Order: sequence, then structure tokens, then C-alpha cells
Amino acid sequence: MKNLLLTLTQLFLLTSLSAQIVGRLELKEDIIGICDKHEVYTLFPSIDKNQVDAICPVSEETILNRLNNEVKFIKENPKTKCEGMVKIIINCSGKPVLCKITNSTGIVELDDQILEVFKSLGDWKNGYFNGKAVDCVQLFSYKIRKGIFKIK
Repeated sequence: MKNLLLTLTQLFLLTSLSAQIVGRLELKEDIIGICDKHEVYTLFPSIDKNQVDAICPVSEETILNRLNNEVKFIKENPKTKCEGMVKIIINCSGKPVLCKITNSTGIVELDDQILEVFKSLGDWKNGYFNGKAVDCVQLFSYKIRKGIFKIK
């Protein structure tokens, strides 16, 4: 009986290790440039080598530097304190096909300037799921405190 339990436990652990953690986004609208609106994924780090998330052409540090240097609203209003989120959909060829604010700061001018930075990041390295190039979603949460952006 102990051998059976040990064998079942090992089998469970082995199958758990090969499990993929992935989320599929349900798009309600058509997006120009998307490869397959039914196969848009949020990919998470995993041990499965067949799952690779889309890679931004610039580092997080570069994004922060650009936000802190290019968003004029914050320079003019350094006491602004808020949070927000940007969603970017990258198609299977690495082209960003959608960039929008999903959690607004509540300040239209600020949101527009933040979007301009994210829209100008360039082409990405596309993501892969099960060895196939797929459309991916990237979310960037940020907060602004004392006139400085931080990515959460």
C-alpha cells in the first residue's frame, strides 16, 4: 500500500511539473493586425520551454526613464499621486496592435502622455505557446508618487 501511495504521489508531482500556466483573453471587439482573436494569451513564467512570453524591445528601466522624462504633466504637476495600468496586445509577428489604458489615472492629459510613451516602444519579440507564435497580452501597472513613476 505504501508503494502504491508513493507511486501515485510521484506521478502527481511529475504531471504537475509539466503543467502550463496560461490565460486566454476573450476579445469582444475585432482588432486590426491580430493573428487570431480566439488565441490571445497572457503567458506566465513556467518550466515549460514551449511557452515564451512576448519580450519588450526596451528594458523596464528604459520605460521608467522615458515616463519620468517625457511625461510633461508630471513635471508640471509634481505633487500628482495616482496609479494606472496599460494593456498592450502584441500579435504573433511581434507588432503591437493595441495599446490602451485599462485603469485610468483619472486625468485625461496624463493618460494620453503615458500612452504615447508605451505606443512608441517599437516592435516586440513575439510570444510562443506550444511551439507556435501567438498573440500575447502585456500589462504594465504603475504608480506615481512625488512626481516619479514606478512600475508595480
